[in-house]
Amino acid sequence: MAPKPSSQQGVILLEALIGILIFSLGVLALVAMQAVSVSNVSNARYRTEAAFLANEIISEIWVDRGANYANVPKYAVSGGTTGGAPGADRWVQKVQTLLPGSDTYPPEVAIVTPASGGRQVTVTLRWKAPEAVAPSNHVAVAFVSDP
Repeated sequence: MAPKPSSQQGVILLEALIGILIFSLGVLALVAMQAVSVSNVSNARYRTEAAFLANEIISEIWVDRGANYANVPKYAVSGGTTGGAPGADRWVQKVQTLLPGSDTYPPEVAIVTPASGGRQVTVTLRWKAPEAVAPSNHVAVAFVSDP
Protein backbone atom coordinates (compact mmCIF):
# COMPACT_ATOMS: atom_id res chain seq x y z
CA MET A 1 0.00 0.00 0.00
CA ALA A 2 1.34 3.44 -1.00
CA PRO A 3 1.56 6.23 1.61
CA LYS A 4 -1.14 8.83 1.44
CA PRO A 5 0.08 12.32 0.27
CA SER A 6 0.35 14.75 3.17
CA SER A 7 -1.40 18.10 3.18
CA GLN A 8 1.90 19.57 4.42
CA GLN A 9 3.74 19.17 1.11
CA GLY A 10 5.56 22.36 -0.03
CA VAL A 11 5.41 24.15 3.33
CA ILE A 12 9.19 24.06 3.72
CA LEU A 13 9.64 25.59 0.28
CA LEU A 14 7.16 28.34 1.13
CA GLU A 15 8.94 29.07 4.42
CA ALA A 16 12.28 29.27 2.61
CA LEU A 17 10.89 31.72 0.03
CA ILE A 18 9.45 33.94 2.77
CA GLY A 19 12.79 33.86 4.61
CA ILE A 20 14.65 34.88 1.44
CA LEU A 21 12.16 37.72 0.90
CA ILE A 22 12.69 39.07 4.44
CA PHE A 23 16.47 38.76 4.07
CA SER A 24 16.37 40.60 0.71
CA LEU A 25 14.36 43.46 2.20
CA GLY A 26 16.93 43.76 4.97
CA VAL A 27 19.79 43.92 2.47
CA LEU A 28 17.95 46.59 0.44
CA ALA A 29 17.44 48.63 3.60
CA LEU A 30 21.17 48.42 4.37
CA VAL A 31 22.06 49.58 0.84
CA ALA A 32 19.66 52.53 1.18
CA MET A 33 21.16 53.46 4.55
CA GLN A 34 24.65 53.38 3.04
CA ALA A 35 23.58 55.73 0.22
CA VAL A 36 22.14 58.20 2.75
CA SER A 37 25.30 57.91 4.83
CA VAL A 38 27.55 58.70 1.85
CA SER A 39 25.38 61.73 1.03
CA ASN A 40 25.59 62.98 4.63
CA VAL A 41 29.37 62.58 4.67
CA SER A 42 29.77 64.61 1.48
CA ASN A 43 27.45 67.33 2.85
CA ALA A 44 29.47 67.42 6.07
CA ARG A 45 32.63 67.83 4.01
CA TYR A 46 31.17 70.82 2.16
CA ARG A 47 30.00 72.43 5.42
CA THR A 48 33.46 71.96 6.90
CA GLU A 49 35.12 73.46 3.80
CA ALA A 50 32.75 76.44 3.94
CA ALA A 51 33.51 77.09 7.62
CA PHE A 52 37.24 76.84 6.94
CA LEU A 53 37.02 79.21 3.95
CA ALA A 54 35.00 81.78 5.91
CA ASN A 55 37.50 81.65 8.74
CA GLU A 56 40.35 82.01 6.25
CA ILE A 57 39.10 85.28 4.70
CA ILE A 58 38.17 86.73 8.09
CA SER A 59 41.66 85.95 9.39
CA GLU A 60 43.24 87.58 6.36
CA ILE A 61 41.12 90.71 6.83
CA TRP A 62 42.06 90.82 10.49
CA VAL A 63 45.78 90.57 9.76
CA ASP A 64 45.72 93.05 6.83
CA ARG A 65 43.30 95.61 8.30
CA GLY A 66 45.80 98.51 8.06
CA ALA A 67 45.80 101.80 9.90
CA ASN A 68 42.24 102.99 10.64
CA TYR A 69 40.94 99.89 8.78
CA ALA A 70 42.10 101.31 5.44
CA ASN A 71 42.59 97.89 3.80
CA VAL A 72 39.35 96.29 5.01
CA PRO A 73 37.06 97.58 2.19
CA LYS A 74 39.36 95.95 -0.40
CA TYR A 75 38.19 92.55 0.86
CA ALA A 76 34.53 93.17 0.05
CA VAL A 77 33.23 90.56 -2.39
CA SER A 78 29.94 90.84 -4.25
CA GLY A 79 28.87 88.61 -7.11
CA GLY A 80 32.34 87.05 -7.23
CA THR A 81 33.97 90.47 -7.81
CA THR A 82 36.43 91.68 -5.18
CA GLY A 83 37.43 95.14 -4.04
CA GLY A 84 41.00 94.67 -5.24
CA ALA A 85 42.79 92.83 -2.45
CA PRO A 86 44.98 90.08 -3.97
CA GLY A 87 44.12 87.79 -1.07
CA ALA A 88 40.41 88.19 -1.81
CA ASP A 89 40.90 87.25 -5.47
CA ARG A 90 42.78 84.08 -4.49
CA TRP A 91 40.13 83.30 -1.90
CA VAL A 92 37.27 83.55 -4.43
CA GLN A 93 39.14 81.16 -6.75
CA LYS A 94 39.67 78.76 -3.85
CA VAL A 95 35.96 78.88 -2.96
CA GLN A 96 35.01 78.10 -6.55
CA THR A 97 37.45 75.18 -6.54
CA LEU A 98 36.34 73.60 -3.26
CA LEU A 99 32.58 74.19 -3.18
CA PRO A 100 30.46 72.76 -6.02
CA GLY A 101 28.09 75.19 -7.66
CA SER A 102 29.73 78.23 -6.05
CA ASP A 103 30.21 79.77 -9.49
CA THR A 104 26.40 79.85 -9.80
CA TYR A 105 26.09 81.09 -6.20
CA PRO A 106 29.16 83.34 -5.78
CA PRO A 107 30.58 84.08 -2.33
CA GLU A 108 29.91 87.39 -0.65
CA VAL A 109 31.89 89.35 1.91
CA ALA A 110 29.96 92.34 3.28
CA ILE A 111 31.73 94.93 5.40
CA VAL A 112 29.80 97.35 7.62
CA THR A 113 30.99 100.04 10.01
CA PRO A 114 28.96 99.74 13.21
CA ALA A 115 28.41 102.71 15.55
CA SER A 116 30.63 101.04 18.15
CA GLY A 117 33.68 101.27 15.86
CA GLY A 118 35.72 98.65 14.09
CA ARG A 119 34.25 96.72 11.19
CA GLN A 120 31.64 93.97 10.97
CA VAL A 121 32.50 91.36 8.35
CA THR A 122 29.78 89.01 7.13
CA VAL A 123 30.90 86.11 4.92
CA THR A 124 28.19 84.23 3.02
CA LEU A 125 29.06 81.07 1.13
CA ARG A 126 26.57 79.13 -0.98
CA TRP A 127 26.99 75.84 -2.82
CA LYS A 128 24.89 73.12 -4.32
CA ALA A 129 26.05 69.55 -3.91
CA PRO A 130 25.58 67.36 -7.00
CA GLU A 131 22.81 65.26 -5.41
CA ALA A 132 21.15 68.17 -3.56
CA VAL A 133 17.80 69.63 -4.51
CA ALA A 134 18.42 73.09 -3.02
CA PRO A 135 21.61 75.05 -2.40
CA SER A 136 23.19 75.12 1.05
CA ASN A 137 24.76 78.11 2.74
CA HIS A 138 27.12 79.09 5.53
CA VAL A 139 27.18 82.55 7.09
CA ALA A 140 29.95 83.75 9.39
CA VAL A 141 29.96 87.13 11.13
CA ALA A 142 33.05 88.61 12.78
CA PHE A 143 34.00 91.95 14.28
CA VAL A 144 37.40 93.31 13.27
CA SER A 145 38.74 95.81 15.76
CA ASP A 146 42.02 97.13 17.08
CA PRO A 147 43.74 94.82 19.53
